[in-house]
Amino acid sequence: MAGEMSILGSAVLALFLAGYLGQQYLPPPKPRVIGLDLGTTFCSVGVFHPGVGDVEVIGDEEGRKSIPSVVSFSPSGIHAGYEAQELADANPYNTIYDAKRFIGKLFKPEELEREGAQYQFKVVYNNRSAEFSISTNRTFTVTPEFIGSRLLLKMRKMAEKQLGVPITKAVISVPAEFDERQRNYTIRAANLAGLDVLRVINEPTAAAMAYGLHKADVCSVLVVDLGGGTLDVSLLNKQGGMFLTRAMADCAGNNKLGGQDFNQRLLQYVEQRVRQRHGALPSRKQDRHQLRQAVERAKLSLTLQPSAVLRARLGHEAGGVLFEELITRELFEQLNVDLFQKILTPIEEVLREGQLDKREVDEIVLVGGSTRIPRIRQLIREFFGKEPNTSVDPDLAVVTGVAIQAGIMGGSWPLQVSAIEIPNRHLRKTNFN
Repeated sequence: MAGEMSILGSAVLALFLAGYLGQQYLPPPKPRVIGLDLGTTFCSVGVFHPGVGDVEVIGDEEGRKSIPSVVSFSPSGIHAGYEAQELADANPYNTIYDAKRFIGKLFKPEELEREGAQYQFKVVYNNRSAEFSISTNRTFTVTPEFIGSRLLLKMRKMAEKQLGVPITKAVISVPAEFDERQRNYTIRAANLAGLDVLRVINEPTAAAMAYGLHKADVCSVLVVDLGGGTLDVSLLNKQGGMFLTRAMADCAGNNKLGGQDFNQRLLQYVEQRVRQRHGALPSRKQDRHQLRQAVERAKLSLTLQPSAVLRARLGHEAGGVLFEELITRELFEQLNVDLFQKILTPIEEVLREGQLDKREVDEIVLVGGSTRIPRIRQLIREFFGKEPNTSVDPDLAVVTGVAIQAGIMGGSWPLQVSAIEIPNRHLRKTNFN
């Protein structure tokens, strides 16, 4: 008996030694599970690299870490991301965006009519669901999950090109307020892109993981996610090895508030200045596209500088006219003063719903590119009386957390995080094993 135990002990020791030597001297395996953030306005893909323990957010052909959540249909085919965005002005009726707002959601006919009225493309009613009417060489309809699948397929191909291996498995994030139907339709979108979804993770939980809060000594975490088109606020409560969604802004938030709204205010001002100088607004689609791009560039510059010169070349006669306008950060804040103030409303209501005083919040996590705006950070800082956590790129926080989860699901080694268990059902618990 003693001899058998000695042999067993030697075998176990040999296995541990082989594992250690393998980690030290053998090249780590290629990651084969990707993490996907299918956002309303932008989406991203990331992987966790075994061995070094780093997350890589994979860029497109130009190295851009996020691609627009836009799909355009033309006689030449289906285009996704920046390629689709470039076609938006010339092909507005067949260019679909904001599809995430419709995926898996049930509507009454009058509700969908109101919702669809704000878009240039045609939203049609089909058995309580939304579909999009496309007219290229022929007329047909596509579902929101098909739109999502084209974006997921593009990101899958980006990952395969970067990693040099076929990818068939993924972890995907969804808003915390998504119900089971919306989650299942998001999974269906991934399946259409040839991906097997191993886990669905809530976006606020993914963001908290990106900030390392699953390993930190914190109890209450407030996640403010302000992207291009939506505002979501979630209050997470960490108890031992578990994240519990204590309250969220599914009934308190403003899901139509985001960077696009801030751009629109500045665009209206710029159009007024163009009208004052030239007597009328330019009618060409290309000119309107130029103005929108110039507004976006100016807004981004104002996050870093107190002023920016907005430039757009309008018209095509003899090279057109160069329109220039100095935009100050103070002007931008004045144009959006009421919209910025609205951000505090869901924060207050989530705290009230979660029965937590703002002084009891341990960490305030900022997610989404619009949280870079200095005035928004100032409002949050003044409200809580302390600095929000800005240690992670807010554009990439969710995809970073999803990539960590993908590494866990793929069995990456060594993995310096606790394994996380999230049921695919619509439950508000996140277990750490």
